[in-house]
Amino acid sequence: MPTTLGTTTLAFAYRDGKILVTSAGDEAPSIPTLHMFSVAAAPGSAHFLGTLGSTACVAVNLADDFQEPAGMCFTGLRTLFLTLPEPLLALAGRAYQVVEWDRTHRFCGRCGTPTRDKAGERAKECPACGQTAYPRISPAMMVLVTRGHELLLARANRFPTAMYSALAGFVEPGETIEDCIRREVREEVGVEVNAITYFASQSWAFPHSLMIAYTAQYVSGELTPDGTEIADVQWFPIDALPQLPSPVSIARHLIEATVARLRSGR
Repeated sequence: MPTTLGTTTLAFAYRDGKILVTSAGDEAPSIPTLHMFSVAAAPGSAHFLGTLGSTACVAVNLADDFQEPAGMCFTGLRTLFLTLPEPLLALAGRAYQVVEWDRTHRFCGRCGTPTRDKAGERAKECPACGQTAYPRISPAMMVLVTRGHELLLARANRFPTAMYSALAGFVEPGETIEDCIRREVREEVGVEVNAITYFASQSWAFPHSLMIAYTAQYVSGELTPDGTEIADVQWFPIDALPQLPSPVSIARHLIEATVARLRSGR
């Protein structure tokens, strides 16, 4: 962390999983600067994130009894998806992951000794046994399966009733991403795929996922939702799609890019 933080330093401050933002009337919420409030946080709970242009940015883990100042409020990060500019949204997600890692790694998982920040890198180290803990990142695949000009979209049990999306699942130990895609598609909807092609990735801070998105082509099998995670699955023509995920999600980008590609004949 820099020794001096200016009054313009952006503070991505969290309390109990919610971020502190300004809330002035009808104006869109924004990220406060350090001089706008007193950080009632435990020592060592502020983490330097880097700079946005020339502006320093920090993640702050606020004390449980911190009371928001006038003109500010706490909100869930998802509520800012459509109002916060993308660079700030990305930093807010990064800050959330860092704060959660800090909160959940205050003691050594091997011997129980209180940890300390490791000099020179973002890590916690145990002064007793030497165990080092880095921020957790959980890789998860997402795959959009195509069949001609149709998309395989599913409604998970946790989704709002009308929303459908591409399939997704966490990578198991020892799996490649491609292994995970084949297994998850087979387990969740009962079909086989090939021609697995990388699309893009997105950090997803709920709480520490890295979404890695692919497309794949249908080979065989009848659509059969597993009934546990998947409530419904269907083939949708690209000109008759159901309600889709948020425009800021990689799922939406994946679907829209695939539709554009299929319409162009590629």
